[in-house]
Amino acid sequence: MADQSHADAVQGLAPSHNEALVIVLCRCFSWCMIGTVSAFLLNNYLNYWQDWPSATSVFTKGISALGLVQAALYALALGLAVGHVLRTPGRPLRPESETIYGIVRFIVRAAFWAALLVGIADIIVSFLRVEGFLPGLFGEKMAFNLARSSFRGTWIHFPMIGVGIAIAIARPRTLGFPWLALLVVAAELLIVFSRFIFSYEQAFMADLVRFWYAALFLFSSAYTLLEEGHVRVDVLYAGFTDRTKGMVNAVGSVVLGMSLCWVIIHYGMGSRAAIINSPLLSFEVTQTGFGLYVKYWMAAFLAIYAVTMLLQFCGYFLESVADYRGDPGKRQPETGVAHEHYET
Repeated sequence: MADQSHADAVQGLAPSHNEALVIVLCRCFSWCMIGTVSAFLLNNYLNYWQDWPSATSVFTKGISALGLVQAALYALALGLAVGHVLRTPGRPLRPESETIYGIVRFIVRAAFWAALLVGIADIIVSFLRVEGFLPGLFGEKMAFNLARSSFRGTWIHFPMIGVGIAIAIARPRTLGFPWLALLVVAAELLIVFSRFIFSYEQAFMADLVRFWYAALFLFSSAYTLLEEGHVRVDVLYAGFTDRTKGMVNAVGSVVLGMSLCWVIIHYGMGSRAAIINSPLLSFEVTQTGFGLYVKYWMAAFLAIYAVTMLLQFCGYFLESVADYRGDPGKRQPETGVAHEHYET
């Protein structure tokens, strides 16, 4: 009798056929969005860094093997997204959103370490160059090469980014956003002490502050969304029920959030001369001459911001649908930004 009651209770909690279909469709939508942006980023690299013809070339310039491969990347990404959902048709929305949040955490953690290591490495090279130590330490040829942004980016920045990704993989719980904020303050204090105590200041010192501050502002945006820390005017929203809030957040994630991210991605990376691609392709640096050679990475920060926010909106969309449905396990945002749930 007790077993029968337990079975009836489980049956009552199980979603109906229509509800299960809605869950599957919502999951498919989020994962297809993630698959599409992944294929777009890969094709962007193939188009402008490897001179491949682009996925649309099969429709505008005739069929080619490389163009078909690029077009197939989109089909493959969508197929993997749908396949993932169909392999786990009964998975609830909240665990799925946590999986997506985990992907965003890794991207932001890797970007944080990359920004930290690139900033430290570049300021050392810039200091040695300004003070004229490079020829004596590495020879005239290497000193000349280190004055070229393409050489410094390829042989110093890229390896530091690789190390940052490796650290993010090896250490899933590492320095958080408060530590990055502390580094910004420390870099600013370095300017103050060196200027007023030692009467010494160089352009690369201010560049480091801007570089790390840009990383802090853009990388932490996805975390701030997760913890509902962005400024919002709650004229009506604060009085809504949880169900209504879930509906508003789900619609807003798609109509306002994802659309904004795609606008940034499209206009920033839609052509060779776009505002993100152009600085990266040319290894653009500041005009001061002896500053940090990281200006082009600050353009990449904008791409990281758009991608992480897009993925975060995908997870937020699933969580909002779960709120609308009244699914158990609703997450309560943390009040402190230093919470370890989203460490980088």
